[in-house]
Amino acid sequence: MALWLVLVASSPAIAQGKPSLNDVPEIENPLFAIAVADEIRDHCDRIGGRVFKAIGILHRLRRRANDLGYSDDEIRAFVDSDAEKARMRAKGERLLKQNGVSYDDPESFCAYGRAEIAKNSAIGVLLKAK
Repeated sequence: MALWLVLVASSPAIAQGKPSLNDVPEIENPLFAIAVADEIRDHCDRIGGRVFKAIGILHRLRRRANDLGYSDDEIRAFVDSDAEKARMRAKGERLLKQNGVSYDDPESFCAYGRAEIAKNSAIGVLLKAK
């Protein structure tokens, strides 16, 4: 109970009754797509990222989070949080594994990236074949 009170008191968003940004799908889902697209781009040299598109999405997400009542400091704390980075990484690794992607096989990143591009998915629109 004491740990919970410390966490609540230390989190301005929770203290104000707002959910964590990772519980807001309109924020979480595009951030996740950007993270996965970046991982694909990092591991497949034949796929690049649509960096300006990702930057535009990030700006829109910040504005939307502000509209939902989150301050820039709260947003920055969320994005910079080691716990959030670890959570997002684990979530991405699960998705990649479920889709046959292996860190031991760079071609699997390329195949998955090409499939996402072909589907024009939220991940695919952030990627481009070189």
